[in-house]
Amino acid sequence: MEHGPSGGSTAMRRRSGVRGGARMECLEHDILCIIFSFLDVFDLVRCTAVCKSWNAVIRKSELLQVLYFKLRRDSGESTSSGQRKSMEFGLQEVAMKYHRLCLQRGRIDIHRWKAHSVGVDQCRMKMGLLLTGVGDKVMRLWSLDSYKCEEEYYIPDTASLVDFDFDESKIVGLLGSRVGIWTRNGKRSIFPSREGTFSKGLCVRYIDPDAVIGCEDGTARVFDMYSRTCSRIIKMHAGPVTCLALSDDELILSGSSLGSVSISDLASDQRVARLRSTDSAGIRTLCFNPCSHLVFAGTTVGYTYCWDLRTMKSLWETRISSNVLYSLSYLRSDNSTLAVGGIDGVLRVLNQNTGEVLSRCLIDDERPISSTRNMHAFIEKKKGIRLPEDAEVDRIPRTCRPPITCLSVGMKKVVTAHNSKYIRMWKFNM
Repeated sequence: MEHGPSGGSTAMRRRSGVRGGARMECLEHDILCIIFSFLDVFDLVRCTAVCKSWNAVIRKSELLQVLYFKLRRDSGESTSSGQRKSMEFGLQEVAMKYHRLCLQRGRIDIHRWKAHSVGVDQCRMKMGLLLTGVGDKVMRLWSLDSYKCEEEYYIPDTASLVDFDFDESKIVGLLGSRVGIWTRNGKRSIFPSREGTFSKGLCVRYIDPDAVIGCEDGTARVFDMYSRTCSRIIKMHAGPVTCLALSDDELILSGSSLGSVSISDLASDQRVARLRSTDSAGIRTLCFNPCSHLVFAGTTVGYTYCWDLRTMKSLWETRISSNVLYSLSYLRSDNSTLAVGGIDGVLRVLNQNTGEVLSRCLIDDERPISSTRNMHAFIEKKKGIRLPEDAEVDRIPRTCRPPITCLSVGMKKVVTAHNSKYIRMWKFNM
């Protein structure tokens, strides 16, 4: 038998080490199961996305199944085998319901941090990351968990950033009449538009491999990010294209200062449909929900509109403000709520299907500010309040409602930009 320096059996120590490792792994699994058993179904779903090992522990222990079917039993629903197969879809429904309830009735905590040295008015949130810019000579990518600035993307001194969009690998920016690409590793490439293509771009949206530029002359220019050429020019409106939305099935939706929404196919160079509003107020902001096929728009005089893309008909319209609406957004996979912000500084939550205003939120300026500093940022914390239906917005101090120039919606949160140095995150919890 082989012996080591201490005279013991090496093979025995190896077997003992294997058994010890297995016991430790089993112990960690058991401890995690105990901890996870104290969570509700919503937090448990979030834990599955933390890492592969947590996901495996939760799936193997069937904690999700137990909580999900308990929810169904508590609501009087049966748990047949067919329903078991749809558990993933059911869990998404539970998460969306909880998100809706939090936005509509939950308590509001507002975190503010200094994101730039000068005012910026745009923000985009994707994949748990936030990109901020327009107004500064740098765009910054933030972690919403730690408020850490993960990356910076600098704008050339000779150009001004007009708008931007991003995905997991690159940032696409509109620099007047040029397009800039920043890869996530920091490499920058700026290329001119085709000679004489357009004199001024107003907005940009990106879905790989195409960047679509909305222009002052009423056209949409489609740029291929790999060949770096303008592949198509589509006449969308008689007036300037003020906002854009792209769909996964390659539709371009564009809003105009003349008050209409035009739709085109990325594969063609022709406008295929037009959605009209009941007034001639300019369309200032636009978004499209592919799950419900609904198109939402906000205007310069405070109206919100909704059309069904399948029928090309208007579903509802409502005037929620007397001033311009700058931004509207929803959480992907959510078919129920729509967040809207504008110059009056009130964060509104609307029912996507009816246009009903479910809640009006603003900053509680009467409570004292608390603050914390982590290793990445200094965070000011305030409470948010909900306005009663009969409250007159114009009588409320502007300190409680700085203009919302852009917003983006995440799970139980809304991030807002205000053309200032600061970004706010509104956290909604039951």
